[in-house]
Amino acid sequence: MSIVILTDSASDIEASVRQSLGIVSVPLKVMFGSETYLDGVTISSGEFFDKLKQSSALPTTSQPSPIEFAEAYKGIVEQHGKDVQIIVIMLSAALSGTYQSAMIAKTMMEDEVDITVIDSRKASFVHGMICVEAARAAQEGKNKQQILDMIDRYLDEVQVYFIVDTLEFLQKGGRIGRASAVIGSLLNIKPILMLDPAGYVSAFDKVRGTKKALNRVLETLQEYAQGQRVKVAVLHSSVPEQAAEMLERIKQEFSVSESYIQEIGPVIGTHTGPGLLGFVMVKE
Repeated sequence: MSIVILTDSASDIEASVRQSLGIVSVPLKVMFGSETYLDGVTISSGEFFDKLKQSSALPTTSQPSPIEFAEAYKGIVEQHGKDVQIIVIMLSAALSGTYQSAMIAKTMMEDEVDITVIDSRKASFVHGMICVEAARAAQEGKNKQQILDMIDRYLDEVQVYFIVDTLEFLQKGGRIGRASAVIGSLLNIKPILMLDPAGYVSAFDKVRGTKKALNRVLETLQEYAQGQRVKVAVLHSSVPEQAAEMLERIKQEFSVSESYIQEIGPVIGTHTGPGLLGFVMVKE
C-alpha cells in the first residue's frame, strides 16, 4: 500500500528532493501589487528577494484554495490508486489558513481516499525537513502509524531559532512598531525568534550584535542536544556563505548525523526579509 506525503510550498523543500521522494507540494501565492506568483513555481527564492529589495511596499501572500488541495488529492489517487494513504503536513495554522483549506478538501474526498491532515505548528524547512523524513520512512516500508508516530515526535521535539538581520520587514508587516524598529537598528539589536508550541512566531531573546546572537542560539541547542546525535538544518535568506559557515561550526560542535542548508522561500521571506539565519535541530 502506497503512502504519499503532501505539503505546501512554504515547507521550502527543493524540487529535486521532492521529486526523488515523491513528495507533493501545493503552492501558496505571493503578490507584488497586481502581480501574482506561485511560490516556487513561477518565482524562485532568488527572484523573490531581488524583487523584495527593490519594492517599497511589502508583498502579500495567500493560501491555496480547498479546490486546489482537492485536485492534488485526486492527482495522487490517479497516480497511486484508491488504496493510497495520504499524509498531509501543513504550515502552522496559527500563521496561515493553508491547513484549513487542506481540511476542507479532505471533507470533500473522505469517502474516496484515506487522508490524514496535520497542523505542523511549524514553517519553512522546519516542517519541510519532517516531510523529508516521513517520505523516506514511507520509501523504507514503514506503515502509516509508524510514520505518524515519528512525525509527532519530531514536531514535539524539534528546536527552531531564527535571527533576522533587520527589523524593517517585521515593522512593515505590523509585527513591531516603527519606533522599535528604528531603536533596534540603532542599537544593533538582533532579535532571536522561535515558534512557540501553538505555532506562533515569538521572541526568544534579544541580543546586541550578530555574533552574540549566534553564540546564544548554539548554547541553547547544546542544552537540548546533550551530546546526542542530531539532525540539523541551517536556513537562510540570501546569505548562503554565512549559512555554510554556521553549518561547519555546528558539525564541529555537535554530533551531526544528517545536515541540510536551505534557502527560505518567498512566503516566509515576505515576513522575515533577507539576511535571516535559522537553525533547526532534532535528536535522532
